[in-house]
Amino acid sequence: MGVTVADETEAVRAPLVPGGVLAFDAGNSKTDVALVSADGQILGTARGGGFEPHLVGAEAAVAGLAPLVSAAVRSAGLTLPGGGIAVVEQVSACLANADLVVEEERLAAAFRSYGWGRRVHVANDTFALLRAGIDEPRGVAVVCGAGINCAGLLPDGRTARFAAVGKISGDWGGGQQLADEAFWAAARADDGRGPATALTTVLPRHYGVPSIPALIEALHLGDIPASRRLEATPLLFQVAAGGDPVATDVVRRQAEEIVAMAVVALRRLDLLGEPAPVILGGGVLTANHLLLLETITTMLAAEAPYAVPQVVEVPPVVGAILLGLDHTGAPRDAHATTRAAYASIASAPSLA
Repeated sequence: MGVTVADETEAVRAPLVPGGVLAFDAGNSKTDVALVSADGQILGTARGGGFEPHLVGAEAAVAGLAPLVSAAVRSAGLTLPGGGIAVVEQVSACLANADLVVEEERLAAAFRSYGWGRRVHVANDTFALLRAGIDEPRGVAVVCGAGINCAGLLPDGRTARFAAVGKISGDWGGGQQLADEAFWAAARADDGRGPATALTTVLPRHYGVPSIPALIEALHLGDIPASRRLEATPLLFQVAAGGDPVATDVVRRQAEEIVAMAVVALRRLDLLGEPAPVILGGGVLTANHLLLLETITTMLAAEAPYAVPQVVEVPPVVGAILLGLDHTGAPRDAHATTRAAYASIASAPSLA
């Protein structure tokens, strides 16, 4: 029996993985891609470099993900189809530098041009962190890595978010700013404009120079590359843990900013008056600096007593997968299957 025209059209449109999800967690430094079946099984994965649409444009940034999609499909033992055949039902892309709605729209258009999925959902990568830490799409997440951001979500689809594009959008904190604060405090302590701090000895020793003036010169002239500046952030926390007042003040300021974002997001979603998770993630928070985490917990308890803070170390790609399964209407068993697949590397200790 021959195939009708309608059958041919359906064959072209039918996904390679019916009901499946192609999930992306694309950060500033790395990108994870996962191909997932309709019942939550991880079929294939791939990892690549950072995602920088703000530097190269939406189309070029998404084009850079194409080799990772091919690799994930191959690792599943499948072949990437052509001729307009979708790989999955749902593309779920949680992306760094998708900070504004217009940026999400441009990126979504770029994803659609590849035809990887019948449907495409693009969101900031903070939503992946949030979904990775909660059993239902309800709560708030603050990510503090190289930068800082916050997002909130309710089951009815309502969100709370921030522009999070730096100082012009009111942001303070993250690893890059903390490193700058450490250099700033050390320079002022060394030349007499600021109070004494152990950073004046710890920083030069770490970078292999004899003094703060030598460190300033090496950073300014590029003898110490800019890529190494972030190494000052853990040193700041180390000095603060030793009781240094200057470093402690910086850590406290970071805690205040994290709590301020979380409280505002909870208020926008009407969650201040009921138990709600506040998911904490990103390199600064998952490094488990006790002074920072304890200060956050104390401040949050005072301003949002029903909030339940929790550090999540589950890979954020798990959240991107779960958001995709949410969009396909997958049963809860599918979500559990995905979480189980990552259980060996997942941890979510409570701070309460």
